[in-house]
Amino acid sequence: ILLQLAVSDGTLRSSTLVAVVVGTWLNWINQGDSMLSGDLIDWSKCALTYLTPFAVSTYGAVTAKLKLMKANALTQPAAVDL
Repeated sequence: ILLQLAVSDGTLRSSTLVAVVVGTWLNWINQGDSMLSGDLIDWSKCALTYLTPFAVSTYGAVTAKLKLMKANALTQPAAVDL
């Protein structure tokens, strides 16, 4: 169910957008001097810099969806089998 929540209702798209924007900004902060001077870029750090905001954004969205599902389950009357 966690994977389904992570890829449903635009979560994947939203998390990817956050990763691109925040990851790019953080890469410029962390490795901008290397990029501008032509030095080698640490590609593992670059990848982690994009992966981290993606993971945080996805975690936040899934957590919010789980809380909403739990709240809805508590407020919905229980189904009665007849």
